[in-house]
Amino acid sequence: MSRKRLSTYTVPPAEVTRALDELRARYEVPTAFPPEALAEAEAAATAWAQDGPARLLADGARDARDLDLVTIDPPGSMDLDQAVLLERLPARSEAAGASVGDAPGSAATYRVHYAIASLATFVPPGGALDAELGRRGETIYAPDAATPLHPEVLSHGAASLLEDVDRPACLWTIDLDARGEVVSARVERALVRSRARLTYGQVQAAIDGEGTLPSSAPTDLPGLLAEIGRLRLEREVARGGISMTTPEQVVEVTEAAESAGDSESAEVPGPSGYRLAYRVPVPAEQYNAQISLLTGMCAARIMVECGVGILRTLPPARPEDYARLRRVAAAMGIDWPAARPYPELVRGLDHAVPAHAAFMDQAMSLFRGSGYLAFGVGGVGVPADDEASDTEEAVHSAIAARYAHVTAPLRRLVDRYGEEVCVAACAQAPVPEWVLQALPDLPDVMEQTGKRARAIGRGALTALEALVLRGHEGEVFDGVITSERDGRGELVLAEPAVVTEVRRGSGQSGDRLPIGERVRVRLLSADPAAGIRFQLLAAS
Repeated sequence: MSRKRLSTYTVPPAEVTRALDELRARYEVPTAFPPEALAEAEAAATAWAQDGPARLLADGARDARDLDLVTIDPPGSMDLDQAVLLERLPARSEAAGASVGDAPGSAATYRVHYAIASLATFVPPGGALDAELGRRGETIYAPDAATPLHPEVLSHGAASLLEDVDRPACLWTIDLDARGEVVSARVERALVRSRARLTYGQVQAAIDGEGTLPSSAPTDLPGLLAEIGRLRLEREVARGGISMTTPEQVVEVTEAAESAGDSESAEVPGPSGYRLAYRVPVPAEQYNAQISLLTGMCAARIMVECGVGILRTLPPARPEDYARLRRVAAAMGIDWPAARPYPELVRGLDHAVPAHAAFMDQAMSLFRGSGYLAFGVGGVGVPADDEASDTEEAVHSAIAARYAHVTAPLRRLVDRYGEEVCVAACAQAPVPEWVLQALPDLPDVMEQTGKRARAIGRGALTALEALVLRGHEGEVFDGVITSERDGRGELVLAEPAVVTEVRRGSGQSGDRLPIGERVRVRLLSADPAAGIRFQLLAAS
């Protein structure tokens, strides 16, 4: 264990936990599962351990344990929703089998096998567990602990695609042509076994030629993931979509430290505190995300073609939003010609340049108003077959295509229902009645539970920001102002990694805050309950 001194911007665990407990109580975050719900989950896990794989196969599921699937997740993850295998097909191979959404006449070059955890095996419709999942909606993440959607006996155990164990899955088979366009897509119920549990760092090191994967993982995975990921990014550009890898504010756990002021102190075992940092996702994360996006786009197409389902939507930005963003770009000294499309502009920016990083942060503000559209039930019509004819309500504007959430059912309730619609459609079977009954209410359920999860996320960061800055009142920090409204600006500090508000100081001349420029600010106060106050200092 390392013996590095704690940063003065590190917060002891007890203080963080206390602040987060108050936050969870304020938003009525569910704690323990009701006994009846937990009993159902434990019974389902036990039944799976006894003879679940045999029963699944007897019910007609595909035995896909011969596929060399692997999971790719952050270190320490236990709720493993997806496992992937990528293949390069022989030259001039045709798409295997007929399926919903086929593009006839195209030769398949790549095959994506994507196994998604299946909760249908473990959650009885209409039971106590099902009701509790509707109350939770999604997993809520906080720096000290996650509040899971499912009991851990399922999310970290029987339903998780853990290494070297048999698991039920919805197995996608997606064929792509040489340009990365979809040739065919289908999904079926299957029994799978993951070969290896990988991290993004491991895969990226292998892509860069700076490391190797475990022998149980396919040797061609890194190269194919990068190859297919780049092709899908090119297809995204062609559609007018955009995926931004902007620096993100994260909470890190310091695992050990020396006591401040005591050079002779011994190591402190276990977590010693929390600190804020900025992190730029590695390319492997973006490539892997493209596989998930690909699957969600295929799912949306299948659901529209079968006439029932639920889409993830995001309306286009309004003209006034673009006008505001152009003003921000001008203030930051970023050249944005009138004829240059917004996605092209953003892709040309460099997050290492402060003004560019600040602008990319602001650019994310265009992506607001996301929601869900359940269709084919409750009197809601089916979106047009032709995406060009879709209404704004049916499109995800950032992806620039129809899209559905189906790849994270352990962490997000809606995905379980989308999976079941697609499995039924590809099997040319009726959509289960329990799915049809639930679909009309799902958009509201996800909206309400999503608001709670976002509030916890924002509140946790705000509380931690105040805690790491407490005791530093009067000190001067360097930062960048990313936006301004009514004399108040958003301030981004480099160290510690804080995003907060700043007001103009009395010594500052002019009418506007210097958006996109490096500034110096003095911390006036920092309190988890009252917030953080900075003063902008005059330029020297």
